[in-house]
Amino acid sequence: MFRILGGCMIFSGCLGLGIWYRYQLTGRIKALRELQNILELLAGEVRYGRATLPECCGHIARYLPPPFDEAFAGIGSRMAENTGVSFGTVFREETERSLAMLPLKEEDRENFLRFTTKTGFADGQMQLRTIEQSMELLRATEEQQAGENAERCRMAVGLGAMGGLLLILVLI
Repeated sequence: MFRILGGCMIFSGCLGLGIWYRYQLTGRIKALRELQNILELLAGEVRYGRATLPECCGHIARYLPPPFDEAFAGIGSRMAENTGVSFGTVFREETERSLAMLPLKEEDRENFLRFTTKTGFADGQMQLRTIEQSMELLRATEEQQAGENAERCRMAVGLGAMGGLLLILVLI
């Protein structure tokens, strides 16, 4: 009786580990999609609202999920104070904490923040183009990860289950 119960516990633990690893793999893809949505909101505000990037950050803060809503509201308020600090610096400082919570690599963060280095354009079309370039880089990374992760996710769950069965066979 205890052997069966112990075997079930080992199997469920190993299977749970495989499912957890699968969740970790898909977390980066979800975070990349979230960053793309933020950039789409910014592009929409610049395109249709005819607002500057600092104003756009304050406007879209109410549409963003919790880690980013505070950051974008902070960007809007700090830029409204007009302390002389550039938009790129304020944007990096405010979004740093939110980006640190996401399962992203450093290159993903840099691709997201790339448009902030080129914000001196007076023309709205050039600002849009830099935002769209950042979106394209994030989209390419997401597509690459999605292609690679499909097989990895199946393998993680399968290896977790097979590892549990192997442990049960070795211990019995």
